[in-house]
Amino acid sequence: MLTESEPMTILVVDDDEGHCELIRRNLRRGGVSNPVVIVHRGDDALDYVYGRNGLQPAARPERLLVLLDINMPGRMNGLDVLREIKSAPATRKIPVIMLTTTDDPREISRCYDLGCSVYVTKPIEAQGFIEAIKRLGLFVSIVSLAPHQADLAA
Repeated sequence: MLTESEPMTILVVDDDEGHCELIRRNLRRGGVSNPVVIVHRGDDALDYVYGRNGLQPAARPERLLVLLDINMPGRMNGLDVLREIKSAPATRKIPVIMLTTTDDPREISRCYDLGCSVYVTKPIEAQGFIEAIKRLGLFVSIVSLAPHQADLAA
């Protein structure tokens, strides 16, 4: 079970700094007080999740929720990140919410096939985007995570 001393951390992975700030601000406005970590590249997201390259995750994998964009520059896009998270036994239960402007049904299907929990299309206009993030904040505030094995033993 989640405890007050160990809240769920929200990892936002998006190369658009404006979108990241809107996400952070509107999660707060939606009543979500969880820690929010922002990275702008797929490689950095995986470094955070696995605690590599000097990055120490603020939460155990079972205390993490990922908001992930598909289209990002660099070596790894969101699909690559999703595939790696869901293929590793230590991280496969991390809920991953795809948050992207791509509304292609094939992309949506591919994300669900790879194991995403929810797929949210970012509206293009600012007000629609803000409303989508507020609704996402409501969803995040009630999401339940799988308990850690140590929590089950207690």
